[in-house]
Amino acid sequence: MSGNLFIVCAPSGAGKTSLVAALLAADPEIRKSVSYTTRRPRPGEVNGRDYNFVTTEEFGRMLERGEFLESAQVHGNRYGTSHKWVTAQTARERDILLEIDWQGASQVRKLIPGTIGIFILPPSFDALLARLNKRALDSPEVIARRLENAREEMAHVVEFEYVIINEEFSRATQDLISIVRAERLKRARQLARHSDLINRMK
Repeated sequence: MSGNLFIVCAPSGAGKTSLVAALLAADPEIRKSVSYTTRRPRPGEVNGRDYNFVTTEEFGRMLERGEFLESAQVHGNRYGTSHKWVTAQTARERDILLEIDWQGASQVRKLIPGTIGIFILPPSFDALLARLNKRALDSPEVIARRLENAREEMAHVVEFEYVIINEEFSRATQDLISIVRAERLKRARQLARHSDLINRMK
């Protein structure tokens, strides 16, 4: 049996990156796929850890070679997930997490049945705006574009198996951790992992 493939999506500013970081710190058994992007690094971001930063030309060549499991253009930048890395990791029964947008999630679902989608929502639109302003990472024009895109992104929440409202960070973190653990405890996976033990007890 292959490992679980989780997708975490959210509008910009909903707290997705912080929640994913908290999950990875709490659960060493899950690994995050490092996306490729044409976006410029933000302060503190490290190439190969946060993203694989590439030029637009290099991204285009990778796309032509069919190297991406999914790719999308978001806020004027391109993002993509390595097909080879994800399939190799899940084949080794490792749980993998993709931190991507709804467009990429739709592409992955078509290629990998059983993908588990988790959507992070802010407690309100005003809270989303406040978080974007507090980050102080983007210009007013970029923030306005992110807010406009957020409405469209949140309309796709119905396509996901789980929804977390990130109002209180510690609770939202526990919700995310609980989802991952619950998926591992499903009957089919437990029977496959512990077949010898279960057969001895029959």
